[in-house]
Amino acid sequence: MTDLPVPRPAGERTVVDVLERVARDHPDVEAYVDGDQRLTYGALAARSAGLALALRDRGVGRGDVVAIRIPTSVEYALVYLAALRLGAVASGINPRLGPREVEGIVAQARPVLTVLEDVDGTDEHGAPGGPRPGAVMTRREVAGVPAGDPAWRGSDLAADDAVAIVWTSGTTGAPKGAVFDHANLQALSRATGELSAPFDRRLSPVPFAHVGYMTRLWDELGNAMTSVIVPTPWTAAASVDLMESERVTVGQGVPTQWELVLRQPGLAARDLSSLRLIASGAARVPASLVFELQRTFHCPVVVRYATTEASVISGTRRDDPPEVVEATVGAPCPTVEVRITGDDGRPLPAGAVGGIEVRSGAVMRGYLGEAHASPIRPDGWLVTGDAGSLDEAGRIHLVGRRSEMYVRGGYNVYPLEVEQVLAEHASVAEAAVAGVPDEVLGAVGVAWVVPADAASPPDAEALRRWVRDQLADYKAPDRVVVVASLPRNQMGKVDKRVLGESGPPG
Repeated sequence: MTDLPVPRPAGERTVVDVLERVARDHPDVEAYVDGDQRLTYGALAARSAGLALALRDRGVGRGDVVAIRIPTSVEYALVYLAALRLGAVASGINPRLGPREVEGIVAQARPVLTVLEDVDGTDEHGAPGGPRPGAVMTRREVAGVPAGDPAWRGSDLAADDAVAIVWTSGTTGAPKGAVFDHANLQALSRATGELSAPFDRRLSPVPFAHVGYMTRLWDELGNAMTSVIVPTPWTAAASVDLMESERVTVGQGVPTQWELVLRQPGLAARDLSSLRLIASGAARVPASLVFELQRTFHCPVVVRYATTEASVISGTRRDDPPEVVEATVGAPCPTVEVRITGDDGRPLPAGAVGGIEVRSGAVMRGYLGEAHASPIRPDGWLVTGDAGSLDEAGRIHLVGRRSEMYVRGGYNVYPLEVEQVLAEHASVAEAAVAGVPDEVLGAVGVAWVVPADAASPPDAEALRRWVRDQLADYKAPDRVVVVASLPRNQMGKVDKRVLGESGPPG
């Protein structure tokens, strides 16, 4: 493969411009590896053009929404790019979502066409597909559409044309659709920094419906990267096999996935020397996990912080020590501004905990429709809903969601801060903390902990002392509940709604 850098012409305004250039200059470079399918950039351009014609014949036009409710795959990527060629908007819907969640998304997006796994209306697990106004197309039909002219477009495209709707995970309520345009995706590509390099072969272990794929398209195409797709459902064994056989250069995954990868038998004997970087995010990454990843894969580990609404915010660097990777989510990425504000919206000094706000060209245009209030201030600052502080080096220290903060006896407690301390105890594998109502104190903290050794669960009072020794005494959990595992949503994040629904422990 060529070692020449990928040019970035200043005149490119849309993702389709980028695709046409890479398909012309590097037609034989693989864009996607999906099981037995190997799709080059030349074929990607031609097949997405042919599919765009098929979508047009089914009624899709400029500004229409195309819903993609199939697993991460070559076909998903083809539908996304075909929609863009028409000036339409792609709305990914994670197949793992339940009927109620899908109903809420469809009611807001009103897709003109929905791509499903099967025409009988079920998803790939055989579950009901839910409501879907407009036409229906199956994944098999997408795969069978012939290639077309790679330079064909069905509409005059502009940088401010909407391209994607990315849905929030819904852990705090009904999903909200964050809308992004071509310019947003271009801005993200300029902010990725050392995470991206020309001709990277990047492991893709998370759903394409997630912001991590939907907003990275410009960056991945522009660098002529190869996306190596881990089959659905995800397994650690498949991830290791693909990293070795496909000579992956950037390994990606949430912390839970990396923990499972490290438990794979015979891992030390595998040839993973192609890896130049391990990347993680979406949840706290313990220092012990960073050390083990570095020791096992002999390459740097970086942690990225972003939200659905702000597709890129910050990240640690390759040369940051594990303690920095564990304690922070790094400094703002290039072209991204970050500030910490108080309840009055005014910036706070270094070290002070407040709301995290972000401003960059990669921030969404806004939410779909008028049902949800915009979190973007008139001056362009996005209120993320997260709380944290900036240290003297400009790195972000997360303390959790502002909505998760509870007030115990007049003092603010951020669960993430307590969870980090609990997870450092030798007897704790994982911990989740939440506030529950209390008649006297207003709220008290409850910690659900997964023991490192199920046969020897931690002592509740010992854990409370452990927290009190490192944090203010009012932050120590009032109750400790030992559980076998923590419930998680489709992105691997702990779903505290499920813990809450189990009722406060006595």
